Amino acid sequence: MTEEVEEKAEAIRPEFPTGRVKKIMKLDKDINKVNSEALFLVSCAAELFLRFLTEKSAEVAAERKRKTVNLDHLRTAVKRHRPTSDFLLDSLPVPAQTVNRVARSVTAADKPAPAGARRINDFFRKAETETESS
Repeated sequence: MTEEVEEKAEAIRPEFPTGRVKKIMKLDKDINKVNSEALFLVSCAAELFLRFLTEKSAEVAAERKRKTVNLDHLRTAVKRHRPTSDFLLDSLPVPAQTVNRVARSVTAADKPAPAGARRINDFFRKAETETESS
């Protein structure tokens, strides 16, 4: 019976490289050494968590009739799962604001010039002091 348990334990291998997981764990200044059992459990937990997050994000994408999961789907999945939302939502990047068509139509001439710079049109105009004295 113990051989059977050992065979099952050997069959379970985390997908993440253990060396990389160990380096990430050691980024915490309070951790000096990482036990192999702890490394195994953290690797498996991370894998299960990412699988869960991926499945929930895929569900959101399917609800919206999309075939590709994007950042917005991931953020929605995280918001729906309260324990995940509490620690992960602030770490996710905010999706880029959609640029409206009015903002695209703004020309370079409408934008203010950087400090200390002049527009090319100003170069071809007469200086204000010359026109005032004439």
